[in-house]
Amino acid sequence: MPRTLATLAAGLVLLAGCGTDDGGNAEGEEGAETSAPPAGPYAPNEDDQDPSERIEGVETVDYPGGMHADPGQRVAYDRHPPLGGAHDEVWASCNGVVYDRAVRTEHMVHALEHGAVWIAYDPEVLDEAEVTALAERVDGQPYLLMSPYPEMDTPVSLQSWGHQLKLERADDERVDQFIQALRANPYTTPEPGAPCDIDPRAFDPTDPPPFDPSEPGPDAMPVTGD
Repeated sequence: MPRTLATLAAGLVLLAGCGTDDGGNAEGEEGAETSAPPAGPYAPNEDDQDPSERIEGVETVDYPGGMHADPGQRVAYDRHPPLGGAHDEVWASCNGVVYDRAVRTEHMVHALEHGAVWIAYDPEVLDEAEVTALAERVDGQPYLLMSPYPEMDTPVSLQSWGHQLKLERADDERVDQFIQALRANPYTTPEPGAPCDIDPRAFDPTDPPPFDPSEPGPDAMPVTGD
């Protein structure tokens, strides 16, 4: 059931205590996830801050963080699926959530700002076994989320903030490389340490706001917020 603007506005009140600084960083937020640093050949570190630079096919775009659209406002994204830019103040729950339907894009992009990796797939192209294989990577894992995204130009697309990798196959080894390199990467994430959990009264992962396939209207916010 589509969520009303009034419900979203009420959700923003619940989030008012999150306390971001002027740059949009969520420092010291109660409930922020902590986990051991990733290990492996694509794990980020001080000397190798963005290992995705070594992954063939990764596209990068420099988006400033901390730009919020009004509740319910569309954003005129320049890529599909989007990989950054302005977004709703309410983020999509992103601790290993596998959505079975397409979710409002403005919430998904906010999850990227918090450090999540979003796996999107074309539901008309991937078969059930491929969807299941991707879901097994995501289910219950911190800073991961997955959803269908209709009419993509490739069967699979991975997004983190400012990074995208489009793939033809769900079993491509670069899926795991991308996740290892960019999930909760403190060097590429505008809000390192920001939470993926959220009060379900603000965003209910069992009944998320639906994806809108129509073109944004003239009142849409530019992706860069300018």
